Amino acid sequence: MTINNIGSAARNWLALACAGLTSIAATAQETAINAASAATGAAVAVSEENPYGLSALWAQGDFVAKTTLLILVVMSMASWYVIFTKLVEQSKLNKQAAAARSNFWEADTVEIGKDKLAAGSAFRYIAEKGLDGASKHTGLLGAVDFNEWVTMSLQRAINNVQSRMQDGLAVLATVGSTAPFVGLFGTVWGIYHALVKIGMSGQASIDKVAGPVGESLIMTAIGLAVAVPAVLGYNWLVRRNKAVMEEVNAFGSDLHAVLLGQAKK
Repeated sequence: MTINNIGSAARNWLALACAGLTSIAATAQETAINAASAATGAAVAVSEENPYGLSALWAQGDFVAKTTLLILVVMSMASWYVIFTKLVEQSKLNKQAAAARSNFWEADTVEIGKDKLAAGSAFRYIAEKGLDGASKHTGLLGAVDFNEWVTMSLQRAINNVQSRMQDGLAVLATVGSTAPFVGLFGTVWGIYHALVKIGMSGQASIDKVAGPVGESLIMTAIGLAVAVPAVLGYNWLVRRNKAVMEEVNAFGSDLHAVLLGQAKK
């Protein structure tokens, strides 16, 4: 093989290599362009607003529909506020019950035990009312049996604690029982206006009916979404309240026995 033949073969090989690289580059560029086009199309699809979503329901709704939706939002906010605040309150009462078990009953007298409890504690409040009732058993009240008088004083204090623990639960019960009907009212009102618009347009195709009616049905779903947490929260808080009240009643019963024992000395 001569030098000329070798040079010719090398040039042919280089030409083929360059052609292959050019083809690969063109294929890669085409793939990149297709991927960019697909990504752009997906971004455009995502950015497009759903014409039958909540935004459309608010934009196309009249005064009654918007008011109904706002009422459901307020009911939801109120129910969640009550749930969180009652959970915090019940947690505080559980800590107060633990403090009463560990501090109050270790004291020499009820007065000393009361001072060991934190200010604002429900158990300190009951102890104060019990001591107050025992000290005021004079005059006309002296005609009342001491046992009965102390029992009445402690029971009033326990009832006040229980009443305070039940504050807000009526809100959850009201929301849980009425929110589905408020949402249903919004649905009925929305369907009525949707049918009126369809009748005025003179077109009853599926695309003209599905959108407005679907928007109206969202109101029922919102009503259920508001009611379900309220009902579950109500039942949960009531069960937790019963557990806390067992601690309160037990403390009141033990305190009653201690006060009677001190009076006999």
